[in-house]
Amino acid sequence: MKLFMKFVAPLATLLLVAPIAQSHETTADIIARAESAAPSHVSKNATIYDMDGHTVLREGTNGWHCMPNIHLIPGDKHPMCNDAVWMKWMRAIAKGEDFSTDRIGLGYMLQGDAHVSNSDPAATDPNNGDAWVEEGPHVMVIVPKELLKGVSHDPHNGGPYVMWGDTPYAHIMFPMENK
Repeated sequence: MKLFMKFVAPLATLLLVAPIAQSHETTADIIARAESAAPSHVSKNATIYDMDGHTVLREGTNGWHCMPNIHLIPGDKHPMCNDAVWMKWMRAIAKGEDFSTDRIGLGYMLQGDAHVSNSDPAATDPNNGDAWVEEGPHVMVIVPKELLKGVSHDPHNGGPYVMWGDTPYAHIMFPMENK
């Protein structure tokens, strides 16, 4: 029940009450934004999803999945491209289910990310005392939890850091621009 209250309830609320944004974007615009999340040699053959994160706009052939936004965050326009492990992670976090992996997962967000808590994926108040980050271009890596030992949890350390480290959704962020 504690897991439900911490993760599922806030995410479910976001999903249920988030208005579907009226957009004047064409399907080609949405696909182009989704493709911009990763290097073109990855995204040009990726499966592309619509703004809802579920409707397929283009079937891919390389196992990558690109979205024009993070559909779990209302109004978000930050595209991302993920491998199969990240897609399992996305489904788990959307449902508030535990996640673990025995393999590496990779995700690209070369257009940057939203302003989020570095410790709590369900946090909504930037004044709650957590370290909040709005990362520019970055790569995300999921590893088995035991491999996070020794990686900094400080998003301001000038290099890679663990995001959401004390949750089932822990992953390593690799910033790609100078700060």
